[in-house]
Amino acid sequence: MKKIISMLLSLLLLLSMSSAAFAEPSQSRVVIGADLSAQQVATVYKTFGLQRGQVVELKVNNAEERRLLSGFVDNSLIGTRSVSCVYVQLLPAGSGMSVVTSNITWCTGQMYVSALSTAGITDARIVVTAPVPVSGTAALTGVYKAYENMTGTKLADASKLLGMQELAVTGSLADAFGSVDSLAIVNDLKLMLDKTKGMSDEELRRTITETAQQYGVNLNQTQMNQLVSLCRSLENLDPSQLRERVQKVQDTLRRASEAKDKVVGFAENLKSFMESLSGFFESLRSFFERFS
Repeated sequence: MKKIISMLLSLLLLLSMSSAAFAEPSQSRVVIGADLSAQQVATVYKTFGLQRGQVVELKVNNAEERRLLSGFVDNSLIGTRSVSCVYVQLLPAGSGMSVVTSNITWCTGQMYVSALSTAGITDARIVVTAPVPVSGTAALTGVYKAYENMTGTKLADASKLLGMQELAVTGSLADAFGSVDSLAIVNDLKLMLDKTKGMSDEELRRTITETAQQYGVNLNQTQMNQLVSLCRSLENLDPSQLRERVQKVQDTLRRASEAKDKVVGFAENLKSFMESLSGFFESLRSFFERFS
């Protein structure tokens, strides 16, 4: 059963990646980790479903990644080499965002969607990959670079750092509670920003506790401190703009969830069919054995 679901999800992933080849070059960028070999670069382009030269290629190095990740992500997750790669296609306003991953071990597509919306990127198709398994924490650096290069607009440093902080916090919580509940807790708190801004730390902690308990999650002190710090950092953003971005994220996550449910539902039906077919042949075999 797990193999069937895995095969179906992989097929959807490949279909989504292969669609990248049809993007307008002016609205697309590939960002390659600076430490990849020529063979690894070729592997990455194959994953993107692109020929090298079809779209503008940029590079990102470990120093650039560390500049944004330092203080938010453990050094063991950052590493010393830049190997994460991204394909970014800008979409018309209101299109929403989709992120698919390959060889990324720590960050989910939904986590990227939520963190990027906090940073101010809401309408794009993104593929995150690497030639070897990596955490994926550094990929946001590449997405930021691609976005700024295409639009000619520099994202505010505070917004980029907030995206990194959110990704780190959500990833840390996901290790304990799973990405779905972690994302839900963080996005619920983002929706309450206009209220939490005026709260004392004690009041904020109570609100965070109540929010987490709605998902059956009990936070330890470290996790609580991470969320308090994230909420205080988010106070630098406009609550109404953040609420609008969160609502877009929730629509995106809902569509992703519905797509997954359809895949799982199809797999369950396929499993039932195969079991029925197996039962039919077993009955047929028994019938002939009786008269042999």
